[in-house]
Amino acid sequence: MKYRFLFIVCCFASFSLCANPKILIGIAGGTGSGKTTLAEKIHEAFPDNSILISQDSYYKDTPHLTFEERAKNNFDHPSSLDFGLLGQDLINLKNNQAINQPIYNFHIHGREKETKRIEPTDLIILEGILLFAVPEIRDLCDIKIFVDTDSDTRVLRRIERDMTERSRDFNSVKNQYLTTVKAMHDEFVEPSKKYADVIIPEGGQNQVALALIIAKLKEQL
Repeated sequence: MKYRFLFIVCCFASFSLCANPKILIGIAGGTGSGKTTLAEKIHEAFPDNSILISQDSYYKDTPHLTFEERAKNNFDHPSSLDFGLLGQDLINLKNNQAINQPIYNFHIHGREKETKRIEPTDLIILEGILLFAVPEIRDLCDIKIFVDTDSDTRVLRRIERDMTERSRDFNSVKNQYLTTVKAMHDEFVEPSKKYADVIIPEGGQNQVALALIIAKLKEQL
């Protein structure tokens, strides 16, 4: 772990931002890795000059399907997400244009009728499991951070989140993990780690890495 963290520090120290009026940080990693916590803590460090965008808001809307059919969707495959809309929204934000972000409801597996108006800021924080697996999204990121966390820890966090926040029972969470989540992680998420500029163990719980990121951003902003 000591040498691995040294590698992370060196990568971040040698990384330089291009001269871009907007900074887009992509934070990826497996389910339950801590990427959302990391994204939220960076956002909290720049409350008046940052916005937080979640990949999960861009799940495709399938109102023509029944609830049971929607529930069987493979939510961990890139085809389940509207990356075309996400990419266009990110381009608009980087071009200083406001967007109307979709609002996805996991209880009904569909989008709400309302959208969320988001105004552009200097710092755009984007988080999601598949960001680096999709070239058109990956290439928009000025900084790419991958959160690397032990698989046992991740699955326990996923179970707790889905049962408490998304009205799921244990058997459905377990079956989904065994049938699609793990397979998609191995096929898409884990291989995308090679595109990261920085790899951080434990995400938002890694206080040293968080402090380094915030300090670097303060220099730029």
